[in-house]
Amino acid sequence: MVSKIISRGLLVVAAGCGLQSTALAGGLERGGYNIDLLFDPSRFAVESSATFVMPQRKVKNVTDINPANGNLNAIPGYSDSADDSESYWSPRIGAKAAIGDAADCMFDYSQPYGAHTKPGARWAGASDNVETKVNSDNYALTCSYRFDVGPGQLRVIGGANYLEMDGFKERLLVPPEAIGFAATGIGRLDLEADGWGWRAGLAYEIPEYAFRASLMYYSEVKLKDITGTVDLTQVPAVVSPLGGLILPVEGSASMPDAVELKVQSGIAPGWLAFGSVKWTDWSQLQRISFYNSGVEITSLDLGYQDGWTVTGGIGHKFNDQWSGALSVTWDRGTSQEFGTQTDSWLFGAGVAYSPNQNVEIRLGGVIGILTSGDSGPTVIDGVGVGDEATYEFDNDLVAALSTSLKIKF
Repeated sequence: MVSKIISRGLLVVAAGCGLQSTALAGGLERGGYNIDLLFDPSRFAVESSATFVMPQRKVKNVTDINPANGNLNAIPGYSDSADDSESYWSPRIGAKAAIGDAADCMFDYSQPYGAHTKPGARWAGASDNVETKVNSDNYALTCSYRFDVGPGQLRVIGGANYLEMDGFKERLLVPPEAIGFAATGIGRLDLEADGWGWRAGLAYEIPEYAFRASLMYYSEVKLKDITGTVDLTQVPAVVSPLGGLILPVEGSASMPDAVELKVQSGIAPGWLAFGSVKWTDWSQLQRISFYNSGVEITSLDLGYQDGWTVTGGIGHKFNDQWSGALSVTWDRGTSQEFGTQTDSWLFGAGVAYSPNQNVEIRLGGVIGILTSGDSGPTVIDGVGVGDEATYEFDNDLVAALSTSLKIKF
């Protein structure tokens, strides 16, 4: 039998020492949603964290397969390989307060979604992508109420979030060598949108055994009014009838809903096992069209499948000041026939240091493998996509570092 003298402090080992593996998940996910601070046993707690992710995805054997806008493989200076990924930060800050003896509320700011690829304008797939960047800002309020059930407490959780998103995509519409004008030939799509979502769930805790199981549902966020512009000022009118114009566009989409199960339990004095399973409905993001006066001008072609993320690990409390954890995460890639988001395997380690009962400092790191694959044309909703270029990629490395500070009283 697990000893009942397991410290309540061990409950933070899994969340505190392990790097947020969702910062490396598929689709447009970066930090995702996280409510772990809500479970802190202190009456008040403030936490700030930052994760720096360094994916090293490279594509090779790139072939331009759309001769309509020029064969980039045949033009000197266009490479058949490129660096497809950019490093990024995933920040989070939150504050939690106990209300009476049974209720808790948490406010947090995070950047749950994002993307940044920048292979540039001098690779053979530039007609598919020169640079794409997506940003997000999320503000959430989550509350819970707990009551005694059996040997532990059942917690009912609910809340709402407000999500802002913006981004752009650039791609080469015509090679500048073929234009004969002082223009880049690059078209640019700029977008912004916002929307509201909600979350609800249950958690059961037995603190004396360092046990907690939580099941959370995060609703989709409907971005009904995505607005922006298509900038074709770098494309001469002699090449395209819309060349030289900046056109307002609009569209709609939803960021996906998700279900996450987390479990952790003491398995011996000072030892904790933890795990989680998360499903995200990325398959609802297929082909997002943007219109001007009812006419489709362009689209974002994603073609995602649903995401699955599974994590398992073990933590150990060495003494009153130091704790550590090791974890392994598998994430199913969301790309299908085209794109570079294949399965990934991540191995994490972290430590937590508490100089006193009011302060926790955490450091974590991850090394992982982005598995190999290839990308080519496919069909989404009866429309051909991914038909600008084909390419391959090998197993690539990804690394990440995380740090956080929690102050509680």
